[in-house]
Amino acid sequence: MVGNGVVKGEFCVFKPARVFIEEDALNYDLGKKLYALFSGQDVDLSFTGTHNRIRGLQGVTPYERFLEAKKTLVIGVRRTLDFAGCRPSAHFQLPLTTGCPGRCTYCYLHTTLGKNPYVRVYVNVDEILQAAQRYIEQRLPQSTLFEGSATSDPLSVEHYTGSLAGAINFFAGVEQGFFRIATKQVAVKPLLALKHSGKTRVRLSLNVPYVVQKFERGVPAVKERIRAAVSLRKSGYPVGFLIAPIFVFPGWKEQYRDLIKEISGQWEQCFAVRGLPPVPGADPSFELITHRFTPRAQKNILDLFPESGLPLKESERKFKYGQFGYGKYVYPPEVYNEVKDLFYPLIGRLFPRGEVEYLV
Repeated sequence: MVGNGVVKGEFCVFKPARVFIEEDALNYDLGKKLYALFSGQDVDLSFTGTHNRIRGLQGVTPYERFLEAKKTLVIGVRRTLDFAGCRPSAHFQLPLTTGCPGRCTYCYLHTTLGKNPYVRVYVNVDEILQAAQRYIEQRLPQSTLFEGSATSDPLSVEHYTGSLAGAINFFAGVEQGFFRIATKQVAVKPLLALKHSGKTRVRLSLNVPYVVQKFERGVPAVKERIRAAVSLRKSGYPVGFLIAPIFVFPGWKEQYRDLIKEISGQWEQCFAVRGLPPVPGADPSFELITHRFTPRAQKNILDLFPESGLPLKESERKFKYGQFGYGKYVYPPEVYNEVKDLFYPLIGRLFPRGEVEYLV
């Protein structure tokens, strides 16, 4: 096991060092299952009054407490069933989990979860999906799209919960309801045999060597992520790639160009995509997200990773307000246009049946 509670190996499977469980979670089958599972393992298992406030994590420095939080799993009941919006990727968030065991220094969860980003799973999955059904019915005859990774990487805990499988099965049978998840994890085997009916899109988050080496920790290699996407496509899933966050640094254009070419090469080598019928979804979708940071994330990142070298100079960015009411620092328009001019023609040429969903 490496330091963030991730088992080192092919799939970087999350294994917590400690587990907290709400007593109310034992009123649900999944809560009982998880309690029994962790009762039989060598983990520190205890009860908590609420999954929203976990106290007593060890560590003297903020970074030490951060690492302990990353090794902590909290099992609780999701009481708020009002779903937040999720532009531009979906209409609504679908909150099956919160948090991620990875330790990427650039992560946007430094804003939403702060310095104690323990991983939470919710046991009332049926209630969450029933709420999703209500949202779908309210929007009929329009379709409704749900994002399962707005504040988490749900695949990192799927080997414990099975919640993604439940959601995928649910959306397969729901008229005008669609689901999508994003992940850096590659343990996709439990998803491959599911009857998804093409209603769930799985996107793998990728980046270039400069970014991976400097800022990503506790996640599988990029080549493994691409192979996971190919496996999902072979099983009929619509798939996609998040190129995120896109950084501008000396040589950035060459590295991102090479990344898109690597995706194309693996795509053609592992799966004869050019031999598919010319139908939508034969090639992957792409979501392009330039690096941005909030004032809160900036403070938390500098406290936790003062030597990271992450570019957080306000003078080099433009300030704008986001959909949740707080501001963020983004690249100025001229840099944004450079990014667009690089990616759009390249993806259009290498993936003629693919789609760039958005660039932000």
